[in-house]
Amino acid sequence: MNDRIRTDIAHNARVWNYWLGGKDNYPVDRAVGDQVTGFYPSIGEVARADRAFLGRAVTHLAADAGVRQFLDIGTGLPTADNTHEVAQRVAPDARIVYVDNDPIVLTHARALLTSAPEGVTEYVDADAHDPEKILAAAGATLDPSRPVAVMMLGILNFVLDTDEARSIVRTLMDAVPSGSYLVLTHPTLEPELGGEGNKAAMAFWNENATPPITARSRAEFASFLDGLDVLEPGIVSCARWRPVSAEACTVAQFGAVGRKP
Repeated sequence: MNDRIRTDIAHNARVWNYWLGGKDNYPVDRAVGDQVTGFYPSIGEVARADRAFLGRAVTHLAADAGVRQFLDIGTGLPTADNTHEVAQRVAPDARIVYVDNDPIVLTHARALLTSAPEGVTEYVDADAHDPEKILAAAGATLDPSRPVAVMMLGILNFVLDTDEARSIVRTLMDAVPSGSYLVLTHPTLEPELGGEGNKAAMAFWNENATPPITARSRAEFASFLDGLDVLEPGIVSCARWRPVSAEACTVAQFGAVGRKP
Protein backbone atom coordinates (compact mmCIF):
# COMPACT_ATOMS: atom_id res chain seq x y z
CA MET A 1 0.00 0.00 0.00
CA ASN A 2 1.18 3.52 -0.78
CA ASP A 3 2.77 4.87 2.37
CA ARG A 4 1.07 8.22 1.77
CA ILE A 5 -2.34 6.62 2.34
CA ARG A 6 -3.42 7.04 5.96
CA THR A 7 -6.11 4.64 7.13
CA ASP A 8 -5.98 5.70 10.76
CA ILE A 9 -7.50 9.16 10.22
CA ALA A 10 -10.55 10.16 8.24
CA HIS A 11 -9.91 11.92 4.94
CA ASN A 12 -12.29 14.23 3.13
CA ALA A 13 -12.29 12.44 -0.24
CA ARG A 14 -13.17 9.12 1.37
CA VAL A 15 -15.79 10.54 3.76
CA TRP A 16 -17.39 12.40 0.85
CA ASN A 17 -17.38 9.11 -1.08
CA TYR A 18 -19.15 7.47 1.89
CA TRP A 19 -21.82 10.19 1.99
CA LEU A 20 -22.40 9.66 -1.73
CA GLY A 21 -22.94 5.94 -1.17
CA GLY A 22 -19.55 4.82 -2.48
CA LYS A 23 -17.40 1.93 -1.33
CA ASP A 24 -13.95 3.58 -1.40
CA ASN A 25 -13.64 4.39 2.29
CA TYR A 26 -12.37 2.90 5.55
CA PRO A 27 -14.02 2.32 8.95
CA VAL A 28 -12.50 5.54 10.30
CA ASP A 29 -14.06 7.49 7.40
CA ARG A 30 -17.48 5.96 8.03
CA ALA A 31 -17.24 6.61 11.77
CA VAL A 32 -16.37 10.29 11.29
CA GLY A 33 -18.94 10.59 8.51
CA ASP A 34 -21.63 9.28 10.83
CA GLN A 35 -20.52 11.62 13.61
CA VAL A 36 -20.65 14.64 11.30
CA THR A 37 -24.09 13.54 10.14
CA GLY A 38 -25.14 13.50 13.78
CA PHE A 39 -24.13 17.15 14.11
CA TYR A 40 -25.47 18.12 10.71
CA PRO A 41 -28.06 15.64 9.41
CA SER A 42 -28.32 17.23 5.95
CA ILE A 43 -24.63 16.71 5.08
CA GLY A 44 -25.55 13.81 2.80
CA GLU A 45 -27.94 16.11 0.94
CA VAL A 46 -25.12 18.64 0.59
CA ALA A 47 -22.85 16.01 -0.96
CA ARG A 48 -25.53 14.89 -3.40
CA ALA A 49 -26.54 18.46 -4.26
CA ASP A 50 -22.91 19.40 -4.93
CA ARG A 51 -22.56 16.41 -7.27
CA ALA A 52 -25.79 17.24 -9.09
CA PHE A 53 -24.66 20.86 -9.48
CA LEU A 54 -21.48 19.59 -11.16
CA GLY A 55 -23.61 17.72 -13.68
CA ARG A 56 -25.84 20.69 -14.49
CA ALA A 57 -22.95 23.15 -14.73
CA VAL A 58 -20.78 20.94 -16.95
CA THR A 59 -23.76 20.09 -19.17
CA HIS A 60 -24.53 23.79 -19.61
CA LEU A 61 -20.92 24.70 -20.36
CA ALA A 62 -20.45 21.87 -22.86
CA ALA A 63 -23.87 22.03 -24.53
CA ASP A 64 -24.76 25.72 -24.44
CA ALA A 65 -21.46 27.56 -24.01
CA GLY A 66 -19.41 25.31 -26.30
CA VAL A 67 -16.65 24.70 -23.74
CA ARG A 68 -14.40 21.79 -24.69
CA GLN A 69 -11.74 22.03 -21.97
CA PHE A 70 -12.21 21.41 -18.24
CA LEU A 71 -9.70 21.77 -15.41
CA ASP A 72 -11.22 19.99 -12.41
CA ILE A 73 -9.25 20.81 -9.25
CA GLY A 74 -9.92 18.67 -6.19
CA THR A 75 -11.35 15.77 -8.12
CA GLY A 76 -12.21 13.52 -5.20
CA LEU A 77 -12.92 9.84 -5.59
CA PRO A 78 -14.72 8.84 -8.78
CA THR A 79 -18.46 8.28 -8.50
CA ALA A 80 -21.23 8.42 -11.09
CA ASP A 81 -21.28 11.26 -13.61
CA ASN A 82 -17.73 12.52 -13.23
CA THR A 83 -16.78 15.68 -15.11
CA HIS A 84 -15.41 13.91 -18.18
CA GLU A 85 -18.44 11.62 -18.41
CA VAL A 86 -20.85 14.55 -18.35
CA ALA A 87 -18.78 16.67 -20.75
CA GLN A 88 -18.02 13.86 -23.22
CA ARG A 89 -21.66 12.78 -23.24
CA VAL A 90 -22.33 16.16 -24.87
CA ALA A 91 -19.00 16.60 -26.67
CA PRO A 92 -16.95 13.40 -27.11
CA ASP A 93 -13.90 15.50 -28.06
CA ALA A 94 -13.84 17.33 -24.71
CA ARG A 95 -10.49 17.42 -22.91
CA ILE A 96 -10.43 17.11 -19.12
CA VAL A 97 -7.57 17.46 -16.66
CA TYR A 98 -8.24 16.24 -13.13
CA VAL A 99 -6.12 17.56 -10.27
CA ASP A 100 -5.76 16.04 -6.82
CA ASN A 101 -2.93 15.30 -4.40
CA ASP A 102 -4.46 12.38 -2.52
CA PRO A 103 -2.75 9.13 -3.58
CA ILE A 104 -5.89 7.03 -3.15
CA VAL A 105 -7.81 9.47 -5.37
CA LEU A 106 -5.13 9.33 -8.06
CA THR A 107 -4.98 5.53 -7.95
CA HIS A 108 -8.72 5.25 -8.45
CA ALA A 109 -8.79 8.02 -11.02
CA ARG A 110 -6.26 6.34 -13.26
CA ALA A 111 -8.23 3.10 -13.08
CA LEU A 112 -11.75 4.47 -13.49
CA LEU A 113 -11.68 7.85 -15.20
CA THR A 114 -11.17 6.76 -18.79
CA SER A 115 -11.81 9.07 -21.71
CA ALA A 116 -14.01 8.78 -24.77
CA PRO A 117 -11.79 7.86 -27.76
CA GLU A 118 -12.25 11.30 -29.34
CA GLY A 119 -11.32 13.20 -26.21
CA VAL A 120 -8.61 13.24 -23.56
CA THR A 121 -8.63 12.68 -19.80
CA GLU A 122 -5.45 13.33 -17.84
CA TYR A 123 -4.55 13.47 -14.14
CA VAL A 124 -2.22 15.82 -12.33
CA ASP A 125 -0.80 15.13 -8.88
CA ALA A 126 -0.77 18.63 -7.42
CA ASP A 127 -2.12 20.63 -4.51
CA ALA A 128 -4.67 23.43 -4.92
CA HIS A 129 -2.25 25.63 -2.96
CA ASP A 130 0.14 25.48 -5.95
CA PRO A 131 -1.75 26.91 -8.94
CA GLU A 132 1.43 27.49 -10.95
CA LYS A 133 2.25 23.78 -10.83
CA ILE A 134 -1.32 22.95 -11.83
CA LEU A 135 -1.20 25.30 -14.80
CA ALA A 136 2.18 24.05 -15.97
CA ALA A 137 1.05 20.42 -15.86
CA ALA A 138 -2.37 21.10 -17.40
CA GLY A 139 -0.69 22.92 -20.27
CA ALA A 140 0.44 19.59 -21.66
CA THR A 141 -3.20 18.68 -22.35
CA LEU A 142 -5.20 21.91 -22.55
CA ASP A 143 -4.81 24.56 -25.26
CA PRO A 144 -4.16 27.86 -23.43
CA SER A 145 -5.58 29.85 -26.36
CA ARG A 146 -9.04 28.25 -26.02
CA PRO A 147 -11.56 28.70 -23.19
CA VAL A 148 -11.24 26.49 -20.13
CA ALA A 149 -13.79 25.77 -17.42
CA VAL A 150 -11.89 25.88 -14.12
CA MET A 151 -13.81 23.79 -11.63
CA MET A 152 -13.25 24.16 -7.89
CA LEU A 153 -16.13 22.36 -6.21
CA GLY A 154 -15.76 22.16 -2.44
CA ILE A 155 -12.01 22.80 -2.61
CA LEU A 156 -11.41 26.43 -1.58
CA ASN A 157 -12.87 25.56 1.84
CA PHE A 158 -9.60 23.66 2.44
CA VAL A 159 -7.59 26.84 1.80
CA LEU A 160 -8.03 28.36 5.23
CA ASP A 161 -6.67 31.85 4.46
CA THR A 162 -9.19 33.79 2.37
CA ASP A 163 -6.58 36.07 0.82
CA GLU A 164 -4.60 33.03 -0.29
CA ALA A 165 -7.76 31.45 -1.70
CA ARG A 166 -8.45 34.62 -3.71
CA SER A 167 -4.87 34.64 -4.96
CA ILE A 168 -5.18 31.02 -6.12
CA VAL A 169 -8.34 31.82 -8.06
CA ARG A 170 -6.78 34.94 -9.62
CA THR A 171 -3.67 33.03 -10.69
CA LEU A 172 -5.78 30.37 -12.37
CA MET A 173 -8.20 32.75 -14.07
CA ASP A 174 -5.46 35.12 -15.20
CA ALA A 175 -3.91 32.20 -17.09
CA VAL A 176 -7.02 31.28 -19.11
CA PRO A 177 -8.43 33.29 -22.05
CA SER A 178 -11.57 35.36 -22.39
CA GLY A 179 -14.64 33.13 -22.57
CA SER A 180 -13.32 30.81 -19.84
CA TYR A 181 -15.42 29.95 -16.80
CA LEU A 182 -15.02 29.46 -13.06
CA VAL A 183 -17.32 26.91 -11.42
CA LEU A 184 -17.42 27.09 -7.62
CA THR A 185 -19.14 25.54 -4.63
CA HIS A 186 -18.34 26.30 -0.99
CA PRO A 187 -19.90 25.55 2.41
CA THR A 188 -21.31 28.38 4.49
CA LEU A 189 -22.72 29.07 7.92
CA GLU A 190 -25.23 31.58 6.50
CA PRO A 191 -28.62 31.07 8.24
CA GLU A 192 -30.54 31.79 5.02
CA LEU A 193 -29.19 28.51 3.63
CA GLY A 194 -29.59 26.62 6.89
CA GLY A 195 -25.87 26.69 7.61
CA GLU A 196 -25.98 27.08 11.39
CA GLY A 197 -25.56 23.35 11.89
CA ASN A 198 -22.33 23.42 9.92
CA LYS A 199 -20.48 25.11 12.78
CA ALA A 200 -20.41 22.19 15.22
CA ALA A 201 -19.90 19.69 12.39
CA MET A 202 -16.87 21.59 11.06
CA ALA A 203 -15.38 21.94 14.54
CA PHE A 204 -15.68 18.17 15.02
CA TRP A 205 -14.19 17.56 11.57
CA ASN A 206 -11.18 19.76 12.25
CA GLU A 207 -10.45 17.82 15.45
CA ASN A 208 -10.90 14.35 13.97
CA ALA A 209 -10.18 14.39 10.23
CA THR A 210 -8.05 15.89 7.51
CA PRO A 211 -7.60 18.31 5.84
CA PRO A 212 -9.04 21.11 8.01
CA ILE A 213 -11.98 23.04 6.60
CA THR A 214 -13.54 26.49 6.86
CA ALA A 215 -16.87 28.01 5.92
CA ARG A 216 -17.25 31.41 4.23
CA SER A 217 -19.85 34.13 4.03
CA ARG A 218 -21.69 35.17 0.88
CA ALA A 219 -19.44 38.23 0.57
CA GLU A 220 -16.28 36.14 0.88
CA PHE A 221 -17.59 33.65 -1.68
CA ALA A 222 -18.54 36.49 -4.02
CA SER A 223 -14.99 37.86 -3.83
CA PHE A 224 -13.71 34.75 -5.63
CA LEU A 225 -15.83 35.82 -8.62
CA ASP A 226 -14.52 39.40 -8.79
CA GLY A 227 -13.98 40.47 -12.40
CA LEU A 228 -16.16 37.70 -13.81
CA ASP A 229 -19.67 37.89 -15.24
CA VAL A 230 -21.74 35.70 -12.93
CA LEU A 231 -24.29 33.60 -14.80
CA GLU A 232 -27.93 33.56 -13.73
CA PRO A 233 -29.25 32.83 -11.16
CA GLY A 234 -26.17 34.29 -9.47
CA ILE A 235 -24.83 33.09 -6.12
CA VAL A 236 -27.33 30.61 -4.70
CA SER A 237 -27.47 27.34 -2.83
CA CYS A 238 -25.84 24.93 -5.26
CA ALA A 239 -29.07 22.91 -5.24
CA ARG A 240 -30.92 25.97 -6.55
CA TRP A 241 -28.58 26.65 -9.47
CA ARG A 242 -30.76 25.94 -12.52
CA PRO A 243 -32.48 23.00 -10.82
CA VAL A 244 -34.26 20.41 -12.94
CA SER A 245 -37.13 20.40 -10.43
CA ALA A 246 -38.91 23.31 -8.79
CA GLU A 247 -38.93 21.17 -5.65
CA ALA A 248 -35.13 21.32 -5.27
CA CYS A 249 -34.03 21.61 -1.64
CA THR A 250 -31.77 24.33 -0.25
CA VAL A 251 -28.43 23.22 1.16
CA ALA A 252 -25.74 25.24 2.97
CA GLN A 253 -23.37 25.14 0.02
CA PHE A 254 -23.01 28.14 -2.28
CA GLY A 255 -22.80 27.49 -5.99
CA ALA A 256 -22.02 29.84 -8.86
CA VAL A 257 -20.59 29.98 -12.37
CA GLY A 258 -18.67 33.01 -13.62
CA ARG A 259 -17.51 33.84 -17.16
CA LYS A 260 -14.27 35.67 -17.85
CA PRO A 261 -15.09 38.63 -20.12
